[in-house]
Amino acid sequence: MEAEQKQPVMIVGVDDSDHSFYALEWTLDHFFTASNLQFKLVVVHSKPSPTAAIGFAGPGVADVFPIVDSDLKKIAARVVERAKELCHSKSVDDVKFEVVEGDARNVLCEAVERHHATMLVVGSHGYGAIKRAVLGSVSDYVTHHAHCTVMIVKKPKTKH
Repeated sequence: MEAEQKQPVMIVGVDDSDHSFYALEWTLDHFFTASNLQFKLVVVHSKPSPTAAIGFAGPGVADVFPIVDSDLKKIAARVVERAKELCHSKSVDDVKFEVVEGDARNVLCEAVERHHATMLVVGSHGYGAIKRAVLGSVSDYVTHHAHCTVMIVKKPKTKH
């Protein structure tokens, strides 16, 4: 048990985008090969709250809330299942999967603290400056606020 606690923790944040799954696959290929198992892997998916996903209040919201909540739970389950399949396909089965409700920026920084992570890996959506300013970049945020090394994995541009 003592040796297990000494093993550094790497967290990979995933959402339902190809960018995050590319980052998970890249991480598995580069850090979790048979000859290189120095990290304990934790895969974290942040599930938006139904109120955040709806984004407004007013008449009818109470009717929509359970439907949105159900959809968000289904998306989270699909994300975790896809991440499990990817890890298993790379023979990485000692993985902890977490679904935490909240904003991805806060969820990932809190996961770093909770697990005393050495490294946090996120994918880059490749947004331009304007879209990033409007949407707020998770990778920008965690780079400045997570108390560990942050690695941003960029998916290569596909040639048309």
